[in-house]
Parts: sequence; C-alpha cells; structure tokens
Amino acid sequence: MTASLSAAAGAPHASWRHYLELTKPRLSLMSVITAMIGYLAAVPYSYVDWTRTALVVLGTALCAGGAATLNMWMEGDTDALMQRTAGRPIPAGHVKPGSAFVVGWVLCIAGLAVLFKFVNGLSAFLALATIVSYIALYTPAKRWSRWNTEIGAISGALPPMIGWAAAGRTNPGLGWALFAILYTWQMPHFFALAWTYRKDYAAAGLKMISVTDPSGRKVSTRAFVWSVLLAVAGASPTLLGYCTWYYFAFAAALGLWIMKSAFIFLNPAKREFEARRLFRISLAYLPLLLGLLVADRFFFKL
Repeated sequence: MTASLSAAAGAPHASWRHYLELTKPRLSLMSVITAMIGYLAAVPYSYVDWTRTALVVLGTALCAGGAATLNMWMEGDTDALMQRTAGRPIPAGHVKPGSAFVVGWVLCIAGLAVLFKFVNGLSAFLALATIVSYIALYTPAKRWSRWNTEIGAISGALPPMIGWAAAGRTNPGLGWALFAILYTWQMPHFFALAWTYRKDYAAAGLKMISVTDPSGRKVSTRAFVWSVLLAVAGASPTLLGYCTWYYFAFAAALGLWIMKSAFIFLNPAKREFEARRLFRISLAYLPLLLGLLVADRFFFKL
C-alpha cells in the first residue's frame, strides 16, 4: 500500500464527490433496495410503516456506504494495480487513507445506531454481520482464497434479511428465500465480471477463480450451475406459499433468461462476449424479480 499512501500524502483537498465515490454508491444502492424490499415483502401493504421503511433505508445506506469505504481503504494497494480501479479516490491520491478509515467507521456506527434505536436490535445485528463479513472475510479472502466469491456472497445476501427483521421477523421462510435469491444471484453476476476483468485481477495478485482458470471452463461451469440454483431460489417464494403462481410464471421466465445466457457462456468461442452479456442480464434480473415479488404480495396477497 506504500504507493497509494505516498500518493495520497500530497493529495489536494478532496471534494464531496470523492467521498461519495468511496461509498461505492451503485453497489450500496443495491443493498439499500434489497433491504427495503425485504421489509416491504414481509409485511402486508395495509401494515406498511413508511417512516420505518425510511429508517431501514437510511440505516442500511449508512452501513453499506461505510463498509464500502473501509473496503476501499483496505484495497488501496491492489486498486492501484488494476486499470479498472486505479482512478478510485485513494489510489488516485484524492483522499488520504486515514480519512477514508475514519469516514468508513463513522458511517458504519451511525447506520448501526439508527437501526438499533429506531428499528430493532435484530436488524442492527444483521447489519453488523454484513459489515463484518464484508470487510473481515470477503475483502482479505480475495488475496488468499479462490473461494472469495462464495465467501463474499454472504455479506451481499444479508441486506434483505435486515428488512425482513425490521418487519418483525414474520414469514421466516420468506426471509431465507430472499437470502437464497441474493446469494445465488451473485455467483453468475460476479463470475461473469471476474472473467471479463481477469487480467486486472491477475495484475493485482488477487486469487479470483478466473485467474487460475485460463480456459474459462471452471468459471463458466460454475456460473451455469449457480444460474440453475438461482432459478430455483427465484421460484421458492411461491413454492413456500408466500407468492402466487403469477409471480412463479414471471420468475420462471426470468430464470430461463439468465440460464440461457449462462449456458452460452459455456461455449469457448462465445465466452468473451457472453460474459459481458451475462453480467448485464444479471443487473436487470434482480430488480425485475424483486419488483415482481413486492408487486405480487401487495396486489395478490393483501
């Protein structure tokens, strides 16, 4: 991390945009949306407390932004080695590592306090588990284990359970179904990303599976297997009795959509192009599926 530290030592005054970038707003937004959906899906429409919803959103946003900032603080050295991340605030010298460390913890503590005081203890505990698994397990795992994606998916799958806990722990099966959806979704999503940026990861010395699998056979096989499991997880709310067969039909269609792309990803001749398409499909799949789930429970399961 010496290079990034020396670069940051003479950094000019950072703007608010640099600090916002530290929070990985697009990634954090995904955590916020899934936490909100976890809450809205767990309570009937007539019982939705919109003030509580806003507090769940606020607390999750602060925790997600804080965890992302601490992740950038921990990865300043490897970010500097990858073309995709070299322009981030710390390796580019816009924000000092020490400032990022303080901001990250302030955001995390503030988010946990909001959830604990204004929502409930379980939602705060799950938010803490998300932070710990992200910065203490996933972030260092990228340096020493090719299983880092599977490890990191735990933290990515916990936000909807924060919302579920905020709803008073009703429908426990739905809470775990949401966890399963988020966990399995991350596999084809990140395996496709890992293949696209495998040279960057290799340059940084990160132990991504795409670095140790030059043919792409293992990466694509795992992406396909997990896309099948994702299709099953996506249909599980109906199978568990929480959603209607209308939801099941749309979920099945979305599952076949992502499975088709993952299947094409298996073809070496089409792997390069299909990795990018699979990544884009995964970005569309999740909000569509979760939006359908909430709509189904609001309009058909009152």
